[in-house]
Amino acid sequence: MNRLDSFGIYFDETSSTFLLQTEKASYVMSVVNGYLGHVYFGKKLGYYPGKSVLRGSEYTYVSGKPGDKCTFMDGYPFEYSISGTGDFRTPALKIKNSDGFTGGELKYKSHKIYDGKKGVQGLPATFGSEKDTKSLEILLTDDVLGLEVTLKYSIFEGIDAVVRSVHIENKSDKEDGTFYIEKVMSSSFSLTCSNHEVITLHGSWARERIPDRRKIGHGRTSISSTRGISSHQEHPFMAVVSPDAGEDSGDVYGLSFIYSGNFLGEIERTQHDELRINMGIADDNFSWELKNGQSFDAPEAVLTYSGEGLGRMTHSFHRLFTDHLIRSPYLHKKRPVLINNWEATYFDFNEERLLQIARVAKEAGIEMLVMDDGWFGHRDSDNSSLGDWTVYRKKLPDGVDGLCRKINEIGLEMGIWFEPEMISPDSELYRAHPDYAIAIPGRPASECRNQFVLDLTRKEVRDCVYEQVAEILRSSNIRYVKWDMNRPLTDVGSLTTRGGEFHHRYMLAVYELQERLITEFPDLLLENCTSGGGRFDPGMLYYSPQFWCSDDTDAIERLYIQEGTALIYPPSTIGAHVSICPNHIVGRTTSLSTRGYVALAGTFGYEMDITKFSEEERAEIKKQVEMYHSLNPLVREGTYYRISSCSGLTKGNEKNKSFAWMNVSSDKKEALLTHVQERGGANERSVVLKLKGLSEDAVYKLSDGRSFTGDELMKIGFVTDKIYGDGASKLYHFIAE
Repeated sequence: MNRLDSFGIYFDETSSTFLLQTEKASYVMSVVNGYLGHVYFGKKLGYYPGKSVLRGSEYTYVSGKPGDKCTFMDGYPFEYSISGTGDFRTPALKIKNSDGFTGGELKYKSHKIYDGKKGVQGLPATFGSEKDTKSLEILLTDDVLGLEVTLKYSIFEGIDAVVRSVHIENKSDKEDGTFYIEKVMSSSFSLTCSNHEVITLHGSWARERIPDRRKIGHGRTSISSTRGISSHQEHPFMAVVSPDAGEDSGDVYGLSFIYSGNFLGEIERTQHDELRINMGIADDNFSWELKNGQSFDAPEAVLTYSGEGLGRMTHSFHRLFTDHLIRSPYLHKKRPVLINNWEATYFDFNEERLLQIARVAKEAGIEMLVMDDGWFGHRDSDNSSLGDWTVYRKKLPDGVDGLCRKINEIGLEMGIWFEPEMISPDSELYRAHPDYAIAIPGRPASECRNQFVLDLTRKEVRDCVYEQVAEILRSSNIRYVKWDMNRPLTDVGSLTTRGGEFHHRYMLAVYELQERLITEFPDLLLENCTSGGGRFDPGMLYYSPQFWCSDDTDAIERLYIQEGTALIYPPSTIGAHVSICPNHIVGRTTSLSTRGYVALAGTFGYEMDITKFSEEERAEIKKQVEMYHSLNPLVREGTYYRISSCSGLTKGNEKNKSFAWMNVSSDKKEALLTHVQERGGANERSVVLKLKGLSEDAVYKLSDGRSFTGDELMKIGFVTDKIYGDGASKLYHFIAE
């Protein structure tokens, strides 16, 4: 028997078994009686396994007998389940016919395996070449409905991830074979274990993506958003982990969703202590009409497996998103050090005020000034002018192009803020087109932050918004755009779009707008923002290489937020700035050095009125900018490791008093260790940290002359310098001799 260790996708005709082989994981499916079952996902196998784990002949119900369809359907570990014909577990697919009846049965029809990967129409999607990517498509059919479901799988060389999506087509030959998709998951699979736990990322505005770890009980456990955005409150990510899973050991099954709208992640622990795990579009308020000949594409989901704890899961996501999702030309480039005027001025600024900030920023080595909210219409507060993307001449007498020329003459590049998805009741656009706002006919719409949401499902609305934004960019040397979105979707109604289709069509419209933007302006650095991190998700990374991580810029709060974010997202995607103290969100004062180190862990920039800083503080900022230029390639391109944490991500670490993380170069010749003490204590010793990712045989030297072997640093540990006070910090740069 030949081993099947090589990267690839295999099919055994004798047993009707599929085997997907990544670097250290295997994903196995098999067909029994025409039904595609999930056999295995876990540590890499060397051969095709048997299919006894499918237990197709066992019955699960009183009076049942082997072969009873009802008992079979209720116990079989379907690779992709459909509701209504005996499987009572939470389904992956729910179809309602034109008579209102729900029920279906998916049988294996055919498959194809090929090199490379296809995209997904109108949606963000991973990509790969024929050299490093393998794909599988499995066709399942329901001949009664005329339903065809194509399950799509792709794997990438060197990455323990399986990317999945679903294509649904109505092939009915009936005169009116219309049916309605009431639920469609992009991924579904089963685990035979029962004692696993789940890690999710929860939060709120200014407190996004905080890890939450808990046991999976019987019944259904779910996370979701129905806000029209992936949300601050929950995140389209789950990790199902063995109870002993830590940073470097234990089984970890990670799931992420390449989508930015309503989502659902669910786990059902069944009557037999098995797990069914689904990820896809939220089925609340979702109903998609599919007429004869029409099709629907679900967004992609990502599945990862690690037998080496959370750390390897993180590395799989980081590499997948970096190498196979983010398309920006800035991906492997140092981003300009920017200063944003929001926390410096809020709405109270004019051209001269911005030029003052720019002049002082230039002296400190800052490279770009970003003009935030308040430059358009007659906007002096948040109660007007969204939708009127014309210059507020009272503030900018020479327009955006005039200000941009002056900023460029100082020696800085310029960026600008937009909120293209919104409309203010007090705006010329709303007065001319009140129907452009999302609203339920006959019902007053709810305002949030004094604004409504534009009905972007309508082409004329998209074109109106895009042309206004594009005209500003065409007429000035803008190098960066911050695309904001400051409220959820409510009162969902439209003159042209079916209610059950609205949320998804809205998301498709946002994707279309951003695709148009980066196509017309390919050299633009686009940063997404949704009141901070309310739509920080893989879908948006397809269009922008970075996202404003959170409106909370407090360095200590950011330790938690950025660690949760970096659980799946590379540091290069995490928008992080040094801001003013006392911090405007929490009122805390943290040293300028610590604020700099925490911002260095992301994209790095400033959010402050630098003109009010002392000469000593400006000199320190200049040194921070120099530090960024020196160390950003290591942070951006290196491998990220969590060393110490207070977040509760792994058991017992909530007792820690400090955070520490590393960035290690691919050749292991350089490493950066950042250590931040969240809170100090009396009569405490220095901290010993076991480092990761180094070469055991290399000798690493610090700038103070101390040297250590990699073996010592990883096995015995590194004794940090003793630091004093809440928020105290130290940076250590190791270079191999």
